[in-house]
Amino acid sequence: MNTAGMFPLKKVLFLACTLLFLAAFLPAQNETGRPGDNLVIRIAVMGPGDELYFWWGHIALIIDDTKTGRSNFYDYGLFSFENERFFLNFALGRLLYSCGVSPSWANIAGYIRTNRDVTVYTLDLPPEKREEVRRFAENNVLPENRDYLYHHFRKNCSHPVRDIIDMAVEGQFGEKYGNEPGRFTLRQHVVRHTWFSPFMDWLLNFLMGQTIDVPITVWDDMFLPSELGKRIDEFYYTDPSGTERKLVSGVEFIYRAKNRPAVLDAPPRRWPAALVTGTAAAILLLFFSFVRVKRPRAGRLLLGASQSLLGLFFGGVGLVLFFMTFFTNHDYTFHNSNLLFVNPLLLAAVPLGIMYASGGKKKIPPGRLLTLLWRVSLAGLAVSMLIKLLPAFYQDNITDQLLLLPIVLALSFTPQRE
Repeated sequence: MNTAGMFPLKKVLFLACTLLFLAAFLPAQNETGRPGDNLVIRIAVMGPGDELYFWWGHIALIIDDTKTGRSNFYDYGLFSFENERFFLNFALGRLLYSCGVSPSWANIAGYIRTNRDVTVYTLDLPPEKREEVRRFAENNVLPENRDYLYHHFRKNCSHPVRDIIDMAVEGQFGEKYGNEPGRFTLRQHVVRHTWFSPFMDWLLNFLMGQTIDVPITVWDDMFLPSELGKRIDEFYYTDPSGTERKLVSGVEFIYRAKNRPAVLDAPPRRWPAALVTGTAAAILLLFFSFVRVKRPRAGRLLLGASQSLLGLFFGGVGLVLFFMTFFTNHDYTFHNSNLLFVNPLLLAAVPLGIMYASGGKKKIPPGRLLTLLWRVSLAGLAVSMLIKLLPAFYQDNITDQLLLLPIVLALSFTPQRE
């Protein structure tokens, strides 16, 4: 057997296998040769949900790895009712939230299942910036970094995503929008999302003070996920090579919610409904006073019981506001002039109304004390209206004032005979 002629054949076979291996390997190597080449950065914006804490929507960072096929969902709004002392910390304004990472498909499916809008924006970033975003996000979800103190208007789920985008474009996002005037105040943005639930809309706005009624910038607007999505879609930046690029290269409307109240383009006028409600209540109270003249016992029961209920409701919400203002970290409830006319003092109407309804002679006539109590509230209401003339004390609480004004007027000047 002649073996001399086999060596060239082995060499040829070895060379052919090497070339085939390189042909298969090199294209993939070129594709993922630079850090970030294999990454796709996307932003997912979810619409409002059913629960109150979902009414303002949600947002997350998605990072797809085309090499591994993995798609990670970086969520900056995680909390659990099972956390230690959750409800106490919530009441005190010490909201500990965290960020985490999980598969994107599971999260997107969950939002679709709960009938929430899902829109995904794909970002056009250079490879090195995509890698920088990935490293930053991975560092965020480490156990020692993932927890943070939540704030509804300054540190919610939207702010970390906004800041990551700003980092990826080297501060150009904040430079453009940091001083641009916003469309609305924080309160007006809130109302756009709460209008469909009259009671919760009134309560939330009643509890929030003048700090959310000052002018804000577009940068501040982006506490809302939908506002952040709108701004990234219109934004252009200059990349490290000096080329101007549109930040968003594609928008995918994955799901549209069905039969869900829309987020309004502009806040509605709420004070007319409040004035009508307050006037209707005042007319009813005046009717009870008229009944008191014709049918003393029935009128006394109606007038006393109604004042007890008013004292319980408004005194109760006044107590909540007093607590939030002076004993919690909920700073958006501070400097609230509603305390001048709706405060815990109104809880005195509860026993006084019961005493008035029960009749009989009392050492201290409850009817007179009730009249005095409502006149004190009326005086506070007048002060709250007057101080609004001073810019430093302006609060957009005309809805609260017009709701209470007819009621306290009726009870302050209608004789409550013993």
